[in-house]
Amino acid sequence: MGTVAAIGARTSVGGLALAGVEVLVAEDPDAVRRAWRDLPGTVALVILTASAAETLGAGATGLEPGRTGPLTVVMPR
Repeated sequence: MGTVAAIGARTSVGGLALAGVEVLVAEDPDAVRRAWRDLPGTVALVILTASAAETLGAGATGLEPGRTGPLTVVMPR
């Protein structure tokens, strides 16, 4: 079974650590892209803040045919 990670600003994702989520604090677009690129292969679900999702674009959050990688969900604003 895979793990769950969250990417975004500390104030938005920090509390998820209490539920066992691997929190990847990313306060700016470059940090978001690095966190996404460096996700461990064990991650099956990624929770993104709305800002992080905008930074990554549809390539990370869209359902593309043949797409591989973790399932992503976007937190509401």
